[in-house]
Amino acid sequence: MAVNPLKAVQEQIKNACELLNLEESVYEILKEPLRVMEVSIPVQMDDGTVKVFKGYRSQHNDALGPAKGGIRFHPDVTLDEVKALSMWMTFKCGVVGLPYGGGKGGVAVNPQELSPTELERLSRGYIRAISSIIGPEKDIPAPDVGTNAQVMAWMVDEYNKIVGYNSPAVITGKPLIYGGSKGRVDATGYGVALIAREAAKKLEMDIKNCTVAIQGYGNVGSYTGIHLQRLGAKIVGVVDIYGGVYNERGIDAEKLAEHVRKTGSVKDFEGTTSLTNEELFALDVDVLIPAALENQITEENAPNVKARMVCEAANGPTTPEADRILREKGIFVVPDILANSGGVIVSYFEWVQNLMNYYWTEEEIKERQEIVMINAFNNIYQLAQEYKVDMRTAAYMIAIKRIYEAMKVRGWI
Repeated sequence: MAVNPLKAVQEQIKNACELLNLEESVYEILKEPLRVMEVSIPVQMDDGTVKVFKGYRSQHNDALGPAKGGIRFHPDVTLDEVKALSMWMTFKCGVVGLPYGGGKGGVAVNPQELSPTELERLSRGYIRAISSIIGPEKDIPAPDVGTNAQVMAWMVDEYNKIVGYNSPAVITGKPLIYGGSKGRVDATGYGVALIAREAAKKLEMDIKNCTVAIQGYGNVGSYTGIHLQRLGAKIVGVVDIYGGVYNERGIDAEKLAEHVRKTGSVKDFEGTTSLTNEELFALDVDVLIPAALENQITEENAPNVKARMVCEAANGPTTPEADRILREKGIFVVPDILANSGGVIVSYFEWVQNLMNYYWTEEEIKERQEIVMINAFNNIYQLAQEYKVDMRTAAYMIAIKRIYEAMKVRGWI
């Protein structure tokens, strides 16, 4: 039975609130989003018929600033999933100190089944449906699973038509020509690689001697692999939904990304043997990177994990039961809300650049991202040592303390 991500995040919040000795009202406010919108989006298909898609936007908490979070186009999108993802976004922003609360949107659709014109009509229809609750000062969406820079461009254009002026700061993750930021495309993967390097130091490992297995090789997984390879690590196993590849001597991450662009999957990459998802999780590697969807490391497969470190590139890839098992096994887990926060950090930089209409170089972006992420990692690591808790609990404690202080000073509690 799949774990409800909303229940998982509520458990994580409760745990952190108790450790911080916060009053019950803090948990009561944080356990559900402040606002959720459910919309029906009629889209005219290319054959002239009209199909109605279900869409959502959840705004979890705006005590620290406007809501921020991606828009997911995926057949399995549910209201509870969107709520949970908006809550994780609140803590992701809190943990790295961004002036944002969490938001998330989604449409239950398989984008692969739509033509480009149908996808455009759906994208514009979704923004029209939620336009009253978003804006540069209210809620700033971004791409997520199943959406990309082109989808964001259509959405910004539609929003601009509604408000009657150019407002690039309403959405981040846009194409460069349309107010996007340099360094945004690979920001999440670059951040995962940076954090894996820092965690390796704490475990007295050198990233240059580390072997890595990656689940998922889309934008995040592939750029994580490419940046880890540039840091000297060796990628030995990669799996996606169509198959997997293994080579103990190492797989060229850049060539594999090129292979995926051409064929749509990692499978059949030259010089590799095939690998299943179960085999990937059981590989004897230094670093395991789940970079696909939530609920991938479960109580069934967690006992097989041999990696010294799990660095979560996906949102919510480890169930609470699996988390306990990994902890008992002494595996160092870097939580998603820190490990994959590079995307929202550079989204924040994009928003800032849009608001001031002045743009930074890629070097400046990468440098700023690294400073923010390493500071956050060190703060969490220090708190984890101090309270003798795992990194996930420490990350939630830092984020919730920040949100609690903002709610307190604003008179919410």
